[in-house]
Amino acid sequence: MAVLCTACADTPGAIPGAWPLFDEVREVTGDSAMVVSGHPLASEVGVELLRAGGNAVDAAVAVGFALAVVLPEAGNIGGGGFMVIRQASGETLALDYRETAPARATRDMYRDPAGGVSEAIRVGHLASGVPGSVAGLAEAQRRFGRLTLARVLAPAIRLAHEGHVLDGHRARSIASAAGRLRRFEASRRTWLPGGAPPDSGTVFTQPDLARTLHAIADSGPRAFYEGWIADSVAAEMERGGGLIGKDDLARYVPIWREPVTITYRGHTIHSMPLSSSGGVTLALILNMLEGWDSLPPPASAEHVHLLAEVMRRAFMDRNEYLADPAFVDVPTARLTSQAYADRRRDDIREAVATPSTAVRPGLQEGTETTHYSVVDADGNAVAVTTTINSGFGSGVTVSGAGFLLNNEMDDFTAAPGEPNIYGLVQGAANAIAPHKRMLSAMSPTIVLDPDGRLLMLLGSPGGPSIITTVAQVISYIVDYGLSLADAVAAPRVHHQGLPDSLRYERRGLQGFTVRRLERMGHHPDERPGYSGDVAAVMRSAGGGWLGVADPRQGGGAVGY
Repeated sequence: MAVLCTACADTPGAIPGAWPLFDEVREVTGDSAMVVSGHPLASEVGVELLRAGGNAVDAAVAVGFALAVVLPEAGNIGGGGFMVIRQASGETLALDYRETAPARATRDMYRDPAGGVSEAIRVGHLASGVPGSVAGLAEAQRRFGRLTLARVLAPAIRLAHEGHVLDGHRARSIASAAGRLRRFEASRRTWLPGGAPPDSGTVFTQPDLARTLHAIADSGPRAFYEGWIADSVAAEMERGGGLIGKDDLARYVPIWREPVTITYRGHTIHSMPLSSSGGVTLALILNMLEGWDSLPPPASAEHVHLLAEVMRRAFMDRNEYLADPAFVDVPTARLTSQAYADRRRDDIREAVATPSTAVRPGLQEGTETTHYSVVDADGNAVAVTTTINSGFGSGVTVSGAGFLLNNEMDDFTAAPGEPNIYGLVQGAANAIAPHKRMLSAMSPTIVLDPDGRLLMLLGSPGGPSIITTVAQVISYIVDYGLSLADAVAAPRVHHQGLPDSLRYERRGLQGFTVRRLERMGHHPDERPGYSGDVAAVMRSAGGGWLGVADPRQGGGAVGY
């Protein structure tokens, strides 16, 4: 059991007593169903659809479109995402609706004269990949939904047309991106009415987005990929020098895939396969951790050391080998095997950090996002993570259509040795190519208990720290017996190989622990704020559901 210290200053093995989130986190209960997302209004939309006779997929699709309205920094129809679905029958599938590179994209299109990477990969029209969200949500609805697409879109249309009250989180988010949004005319009109960010408490309406959502409700995804919306995207690209054309939109298709599946201390873990790196990297981390019969006390230097060492090795493999499987032959089965993980952990020393420069990819032998989780009364479960990459994506809003475009091209390897916006230094396997899906870290995950029953759904935003966040929440529950609320609230650490930095949340480690880690050879780096924003659902001991929205960013859980 974890040591949750509330009166200690420098006790080894104790989570800091000053850690505030244990007091802020809340568990919501539901006897029949639960929806947890990055915005309370979106979670309410999900429950509305469940009460109207929809299933978990209907609710998940409705939440996805609602987030495009109420959580514009991450929720989207101009980006992409991943969905893991477990039917009550036990069938589990993954849906890949990640963005793709436009047909005119080239390997070195962002290289500047000095050999670095230009700002165009992150800001402006050239930064956008072909959006997949509308196609993906509509495909999930077509295959598994009970209701019509028009019905599940109705709440999002209402929120866009009638407006919703901006809370403090969202008002601050728009204000933080104002400098970038101001650079593009349609973004200024949409997000900075009157030339300034809207205040908290403002009733925010989005008539252009409502019109776009109406068109999708009336005509399905074809309206987005072939109709006037596609014309608007193509015109926006031409106006700003982007590459997405109508042919790119017309040829986009989501892909059904088999999830990455492993066991961890008797629990079955289903997570997202490539083109997400989430499932494979999560498997590497958990499989290495399983090599220890028990783990040191949580948040102790010894615990953080082991986490850093397995994360470091998992990310070095991630960055070298993982990419769109349509373009690269990835040895997924081997990378996710327990035998491979056991060999990878062989050179982890008990109290000495391994410099990342000394960790080679193991097969060489002799960065805003949002997550939501839905469980319905029949036991169907859906875990979804979706993104436009950094907050408000490329900063470009499609004129007349009211939605933001992603800046996902930054998730490709643009130049050897050059980090992306999240500091990841990735390999040639993830180089830019036409129609290729850029590598992602999104990790929607479903966990079964040792008896094979649905136990938990979870995921998070956070770029590469998505993977390490999900791994830590699972470990806190399975290894330490924490409640769902405490597992979500507990402080997090992150290591991604390069840069060789062990990041931890502000005041998330005690001074004693940090000094001990430094003596081991680690490079602890206290980040200015919090990491991730978990949306999790877990079966309660009584047979109902517990929902926890991470207190870090102001989401919401709603159950009944």
